[in-house]
Amino acid sequence: MLKFGLLFSILLSAQSFYSQTKTISGTVTNEEDGEQVIGAIIYDTISKKGVSTNEYGFFSLTLPNNVAVLRVTFFEFKTQYISVPTEQTELNITLSNSSEIEEVVVNGNRSIKNSSMGTIDVDLDKVDKLPVILGEKDVFRFIQLLPGVKSGGEASSGLYVRGGGPDQNLILLDGVPIYNANHLFGFFSTFNSDAISSVTLHKGGFPSRYGGRASSVIDMRMKEGNSKSMNVEGSIGVIASRVLIEGPIKKDKTSFIVSGRRTYIDVLTAPFIAALSDGARTGYFFQDFNAKIQHKINNKHHLYLSSYFGKDKFYFNIKDKNDFYEQQSKSNLEWGNSIVAARWNYKVSPKLFMNTGLTYSNYYFNIGLRDEYDQPGEENDETISFGYLSGIKDWSVKSDFNYYPNSNHTIRFGVADIYHTFSPGINYQTSKSGTNETSSETGSSRAYSHEMSAYFEDDMKIGDRINLNAGVHFSAFNTKDTWYFIPQPRLSVNYQLNEISSLKFGASRMGQFLHLLSNTTIGLPTDLWLPTTKNVKPTDSWQGSLGYYLELKKNFQFSVEGYYKTMSNLIQYREGASFISGSTNWEDKITIGKGWSYGSEFLLEKKMGEFSGFLGYTLSWTERQFDDLNNGEPFYYKYDRRHDVSLAITYDPKGSWDFGLIFVYSTGNALTLPTHYFSTPQNEIVNSLFYGTNQVYSFDNVNNFRMPAYNRLDLGANKTKKKKHGTSIMSYSIYNVYNRQNPFMVFVGTLPNETETKLLKLSLFPIIPSISWKFQFDFSTYNKKEKE
Repeated sequence: MLKFGLLFSILLSAQSFYSQTKTISGTVTNEEDGEQVIGAIIYDTISKKGVSTNEYGFFSLTLPNNVAVLRVTFFEFKTQYISVPTEQTELNITLSNSSEIEEVVVNGNRSIKNSSMGTIDVDLDKVDKLPVILGEKDVFRFIQLLPGVKSGGEASSGLYVRGGGPDQNLILLDGVPIYNANHLFGFFSTFNSDAISSVTLHKGGFPSRYGGRASSVIDMRMKEGNSKSMNVEGSIGVIASRVLIEGPIKKDKTSFIVSGRRTYIDVLTAPFIAALSDGARTGYFFQDFNAKIQHKINNKHHLYLSSYFGKDKFYFNIKDKNDFYEQQSKSNLEWGNSIVAARWNYKVSPKLFMNTGLTYSNYYFNIGLRDEYDQPGEENDETISFGYLSGIKDWSVKSDFNYYPNSNHTIRFGVADIYHTFSPGINYQTSKSGTNETSSETGSSRAYSHEMSAYFEDDMKIGDRINLNAGVHFSAFNTKDTWYFIPQPRLSVNYQLNEISSLKFGASRMGQFLHLLSNTTIGLPTDLWLPTTKNVKPTDSWQGSLGYYLELKKNFQFSVEGYYKTMSNLIQYREGASFISGSTNWEDKITIGKGWSYGSEFLLEKKMGEFSGFLGYTLSWTERQFDDLNNGEPFYYKYDRRHDVSLAITYDPKGSWDFGLIFVYSTGNALTLPTHYFSTPQNEIVNSLFYGTNQVYSFDNVNNFRMPAYNRLDLGANKTKKKKHGTSIMSYSIYNVYNRQNPFMVFVGTLPNETETKLLKLSLFPIIPSISWKFQFDFSTYNKKEKE
């Protein structure tokens, strides 16, 4: 009885304590278009407790059970103060855009105090204001300017984060992985920035909810569509145009957004090519299409359906016709991504939020050749087709839960399963003569696998100075009769030294079951996505990092991070092998090795005011080691660059004009060049720009030379003019202002009509001016005018 009485007293005390608190939950949205606001801060000025909204705009704040006065803040929105009565527990907040940004640092304090390490929220407004190349705004080009992130080369949108390769970046669009994020052979990314609402880069201290890649996470969210009024916007540039339409299907309940982008180089040049080539047709284009519908059933249930379809295509068609026969040859190089995602948000309770999604993803690359031969009066017309197909197709289901015990504690957990279908290089042939048809396939066979995961993540505040995020991500991979299991512990700790500075530490393990096999210098789609097998183990990465963060006066923020990362089970082609060489099995063409990277990253940033932007500097080393390359000795990675400097500044005096500037400097890429050559009279090699005449080269080491340093200055200006029913923006940019001949490729060879062997350089882009026009039409102003 004594024990029972003691237990009853404890339960009664706990119930009494619980009755003295309440949990306020809800969402934060943009008053103008109804979009959910991610990362808004809700702070009770009485109890001094606060939280921020999650990636779906949801928040949960547990407070003493009395009147609360909430301050709601987010960058470029007016600060709101809301009095919440004792009995109120549900609160949906709308924020309005601020015409003048208050001199209060919001995002800065958040970065000083939270536990996130190596995480950067991309300011999409800066993406719009900074200069661009050929009129195409590209969020990936902005990410390349950040410390710790390198581009693949001149005008490439590839990302190499802290020594990792492009396959080691988990690129998510509404939670769905994108396998090829490049257009135009890597010069542009696949993402239409007009359709994106938020972008977050994680390059270290990874939260446990992310898995499947070894180096970074880029989490992008599509806009949900204006639930208040119809809106149409678009732009016309030098090589492409785009349009976006969004609006309510049922006001404040259901909305949609669709956007499309296409280049028109092939359309403009088609008449000239046809005239010069006697009827031959050749061209290249890329296109994107985004669509999304969201429906709010009630305050507890929310449904989303989103999709993306992108394609690149290069084609060459020629027709030969006379009195005896007609022959038509068609060839094309085509690749693209398709994704579809269905998502259900459910507010289980004021403290528990659930998101469940079903997704489909398909990446494909296809080389096709087709010959059609037709003889008038003959029945046995002939058709022969050849092709090479590679790709990866995924079906996945995932459930994520956010639990908020109190304002100092957030728990996340979830499970997922991805079913992969790999096509790692299939050659096919089809022949048809009259009614007879034969077909065959050779090359690597299709592979099927399951990738399963579960995670637990605990974000908590300990005392007044320590914020901690700890968790684990469990991954399992099954292919044929082989299983792999990788437990991946994660830890990030923030120790706040005072109100304006903090120290952070992060440690994480990342496992990756997919490999990208590449031997190209640019982002060609011939790179093959391949699975982990019995002979090829998953990539395993460990990273530790330490950082210091400081809030300076006048909205300046400074940070420095140091990191060390190791990577094992990396794959690379053996010397002389490629995706079309000899063996039909890709495993016979590769060698397996390891890598490591370490360095320091410095960032000085100003987010608000007429002048804003950042100065970044990276000092780093990245090396690789393979038993079958370079005699087994370590060598510098191709994208090892000792120094990287980036300066991005915008000036917005709140008039009709705003201005942007970008300056970049980096050490040249490592490359392999011959150290000796000798002539071979018996060898009848024709005079070639790349290989010289009758010469054989020998090489001492892999990546034994450096390309010249890269530097470039870009300038841009935007003129905004308010119209009666919308906005018109003219954008002017100059890429490579001082016409720097930056090397795209360096090689040993002889020029035409010369015999002397030289070190030659190929440059792609001189100074390039460009202009684009963006328009925005708001139907709400039109409807108001009609009513008046």
